[in-house]
Amino acid sequence: MAKKAKGNRVQVILECTEMKNSGMAGTSRYVTTKNRKNTPERLELMKYNPVLKKVTLHKEIK
Repeated sequence: MAKKAKGNRVQVILECTEMKNSGMAGTSRYVTTKNRKNTPERLELMKYNPVLKKVTLHKEIK
């Protein structure tokens, strides 16, 4: 039997870049899904960071 191909829709983790660069304790992370065919590059979204209490840039991590 042939192996089933991986789906195009995968789960990704978005991590706050501002908090990581500032050296503060803790991280702001979101889990979301993306379609690999439509967006092959890494996601970058503006999301709310509850620790900093403002909207910051969140980038996809591996």
